[in-house]
Amino acid sequence: MTGVVSTRVPIWRDVRVLKWALQLVIVGLVAALLVWLYGNYVDNAAEQNIPTGLGFLDNPANFQITGNELSANAPIRDALYQGLLNTLRISVAGIVAATVLGTVIGIARLSKNWIVSKLATVYVEAVRNVPLALFVVAGLLVVVLGVFPTIQDAWQVGGLAIISNRGVAVPWFVGAGFGLVVIGAIGVFVAWLVSRWRSTVSDRTGTLPRTGLWSGSAFLVVFVIGWVALGYEWTLPELDGRQTSGGIRIDPSFFALFFALVIYTASHIAEIVRGSIQAVPRGQGEAADAVALSGFQRMWYIILPQAFRIAIPPIGNQYLNLIKNSSLGAAIGYYDLTLVAQTTVGNGSPAVPVFALTMVMYIGLSLITSVIVNIANRRSALVER
Repeated sequence: MTGVVSTRVPIWRDVRVLKWALQLVIVGLVAALLVWLYGNYVDNAAEQNIPTGLGFLDNPANFQITGNELSANAPIRDALYQGLLNTLRISVAGIVAATVLGTVIGIARLSKNWIVSKLATVYVEAVRNVPLALFVVAGLLVVVLGVFPTIQDAWQVGGLAIISNRGVAVPWFVGAGFGLVVIGAIGVFVAWLVSRWRSTVSDRTGTLPRTGLWSGSAFLVVFVIGWVALGYEWTLPELDGRQTSGGIRIDPSFFALFFALVIYTASHIAEIVRGSIQAVPRGQGEAADAVALSGFQRMWYIILPQAFRIAIPPIGNQYLNLIKNSSLGAAIGYYDLTLVAQTTVGNGSPAVPVFALTMVMYIGLSLITSVIVNIANRRSALVER
């Protein structure tokens, strides 16, 4: 009787088992290395009486953040929170402005007008080859200190804004806090629902969606309703000798850093947009010309929507770079996460826990940005039927 030959692969030769085993070994080695490093750090810190926990968060910060009402006696956790908010402000503002400017410059590079095309090319090639740190310093020295007047000669814009080299004071809400964040989140959600509704109507009727107009209007309506419901009141800025009172003051370092991040990041986004437009099949533009669309309609409704499907992933990388590059604001006194952490350590707090916590915050911001970009990428991808 002929025996049955087993075709089962021995476990020590199974490729799938070997792959899992190799991964587990690597993870184990990395974990062991981290445990060993942490143990060494704890032992060395204990010998030098350096705290290793997060108890320092309850200690007073002993420094005041420029342009903020946070007192020097506030706990370090509040200072780090304010640094996180400042990082968010400069990142969101920079991302929006850099995207708009980069898109315009990218389109200009493909312009049939020779002067426009060459000027855009010179901008991209010049800016990309200059270190970002130089733009940060130039923004403070030239744009702010060289353009904005002194506080004695401050520009007053219709009683709504006061501009000087000490910053820009603008109207703000009295007692605005977390409630304003909630109103903004609800407004964004309602604007998204309206955008979906307009897209559905456009697909069904063939009319232009005009999602920007409808979504923006919905956001403003929700914001005004929330403002009235919560009883917020405006406080206007006033010039009082050598200082301003009322409203909210935006520090000059914000504008300097904003200028540097936007100018630098836009040059990279411009190249991404240019390449994405060139990747759109030429037949799409010819079809738009065949139905007598204008140059603007051709670009806005036909070319750009398809180009951004290609551009979203690399542009997302530039958003991550902008968030991390915002740490250069520490060089000019902008109290983002990095400068708050440096000042906290300089005032005697343990360096390792402070910077570890700061790293976790930056990683969190990067992961949130990546998730948003990935969602946008999936939603804009073409679906084969």
